[in-house]
Amino acid sequence: MIIIGLTGSIAMGKSITAKIFSSIGVPVFDADYCVHELMGINGKLVPAIAKEFPESLEKIKNNKYINRVKLGNIVFKNNIMKRKLENIIHPQVGKERKKWTEWATRQRYKIICYDIPLLFETKGEKSCDEVVVVSAPSLIQKQRALKRKNMDLKKFNNILKTQMSDAEKRKRSDFIVNSGNGYRFSRNQVENIIKKLFIIQLGQLHGL
Repeated sequence: MIIIGLTGSIAMGKSITAKIFSSIGVPVFDADYCVHELMGINGKLVPAIAKEFPESLEKIKNNKYINRVKLGNIVFKNNIMKRKLENIIHPQVGKERKKWTEWATRQRYKIICYDIPLLFETKGEKSCDEVVVVSAPSLIQKQRALKRKNMDLKKFNNILKTQMSDAEKRKRSDFIVNSGNGYRFSRNQVENIIKKLFIIQLGQLHGL
């Protein structure tokens, strides 16, 4: 089984690219979705995060969850707090990914994908066979980001500071999906990547 690590900086088109992989039969582990679940109503990490960041805890009747906007406002201003949060989240996401991978193995998928925004930053590429970086021109990236809810220029620039540069990610990648030319162009690139990986896989099976 080939494990693809899919990553890209904010607003580069990674989520759409992940959906393309999924639509052509490659199952995708969505790290962001996993985090949402862990912080969501009665999620596994709600008690641990609430202990360190009590101001981020919200309640609906007897249900507790973490307000991600409040949490984000805390950690983006403080590197120490950010590391504390990462030390809570990353190990649990790793456990969830391991369980998901075991499921995918039982299903006998030949190629799977880990959608991880901070793949390089967390050294997640070590768990992958191939890395796909989604990229777009910086102007398009900025335009996309500023259209998002609760996003402004200051927050966007702060997020960029916490991420490895797009240029460095491209250098470290095995494949690049350029998302700046529309959906169809991106889909063609993903399909070509899958074809190449199947060829690699066939070569390995035959000892080539």
